[in-house]
Amino acid sequence: MTIAWNDSAPIYRQLKDKVVAMMLDGILLPGEALPSVRQIAAEYQLNPITVSRAYQELADEGLVEKRRGLGMYVTEGARENLLASERDRFLKEEWPLVVERIQRLGLDIGKLMADAKETSR
Repeated sequence: MTIAWNDSAPIYRQLKDKVVAMMLDGILLPGEALPSVRQIAAEYQLNPITVSRAYQELADEGLVEKRRGLGMYVTEGARENLLASERDRFLKEEWPLVVERIQRLGLDIGKLMADAKETSR
């Protein structure tokens, strides 16, 4: 896991977002263990409390579960739940801004989509 920290958000939030991205990308699969708090803290020179806070937020959201004495594990259905919530958030928060910008710039959304399909081939 490679992380470039920035000042735009608290480090625990950036760490949580990185773990979420790994779940969405299929790098962390259901039933797999997250690296230990100590391991992440040592590897990225973080306070273990910072790592614990990120992991606790993931647990609070039901994306990981704590197994006593074993660590944190990705829950079944975590990726599907994340996809649903991220799609919903994108459509409600980001997409309207994208559409507004497309219109403001006088771009043709149909041509943009055709170009995107062509580029992805």
